[in-house]
Amino acid sequence: MKLFSLEGKIAVVTGALGLIGKQHCYALAEAGAHVVVTDMHQEKCVAFADELSKQFQRKMLGVAADITKPDSLKALRDAILSAFGKLDVLINNAAINDMFENPTAAAELSKFENYPLELWQKSLDVNVTGVFLCSQILGAEMAKRGSGSIINVASTYGMVAPDQSIYKKEDGTQSFWKSAAYPATKGAVISFTRFLAAYWGNKGVRVNTLSPGGVENAQDDYFVKNYSAKTMLGRMASPTDYKGAIVFLASDASAYMTGANLVVDGGWTAW
Repeated sequence: MKLFSLEGKIAVVTGALGLIGKQHCYALAEAGAHVVVTDMHQEKCVAFADELSKQFQRKMLGVAADITKPDSLKALRDAILSAFGKLDVLINNAAINDMFENPTAAAELSKFENYPLELWQKSLDVNVTGVFLCSQILGAEMAKRGSGSIINVASTYGMVAPDQSIYKKEDGTQSFWKSAAYPATKGAVISFTRFLAAYWGNKGVRVNTLSPGGVENAQDDYFVKNYSAKTMLGRMASPTDYKGAIVFLASDASAYMTGANLVVDGGWTAW
């Protein structure tokens, strides 16, 4: 089991305060890592890092950063190097999904024909440019040291098209349409992973993608039912279902794995 140990490793998670981001942090901490909690809210980052530190009796760090702004990420890098002197693991987890201020208008606004350019651009900024900048600014420190693991979190929708029928209510009305922005950006993440794995392979930096399936999180019953029927395991993921994959990709257990896309989706894409 020593292959899975992250003892002494410094691991940063972006989007660390989200439902899955927190579980990534727990997984890394359970494996022995010093975790850097990164999200948009400084006080909440510090509070969660303190919580992890008390639970695992190990130094953790909470630092807010805007992943779309180079200066913010350079400040994050400097804070990590000041606290730990190195960086071993980067989890590019931060992303945005479609959100509409007025739920009653979501069905119309989410249609491809009506989808706002502003939302498309915002998805590109966070889901693609954010991964690029984090890898460029933080990953470069790994390349300098000659070792490291970068894990880019994509999605099943980076590989296959959304099935719009799962968003259809039992009365036949469509409550929402999955937009082009999410699959387009997540597909870009998978391609970027391959580029970076090839570019930094001779620097000892491994770069892999984790493509998770949908997580059950108090969605409407009709959606959970529709989604679950599309998986071979007959259910949506729980928030903890990706912890093992994160530790595997971050650790020496995957030492000969780079440029790969690890799919953990309950069989969604395997039919």
